[in-house]
Amino acid sequence: MSWLSENIGTIIVAILLVIIIVAIIVTMAKSKRKGKSATCGGCSGCGAANHCASATHNKADNQPR
Repeated sequence: MSWLSENIGTIIVAILLVIIIVAIIVTMAKSKRKGKSATCGGCSGCGAANHCASATHNKADNQPR
């Protein structure tokens, strides 16, 4: 019982960190299921938009034939 009382602060911080990490993962999974990007708002704000495979694919689709 003394080990628990000596480490209660560390245990509480660890539990809070686990809760935060789980909440982040759940939020990212929900966003992915809805088709939203978990990292950014889209290709327009991305510095690597010209090098992205999806951007290259979209450019090819938008060109007149």
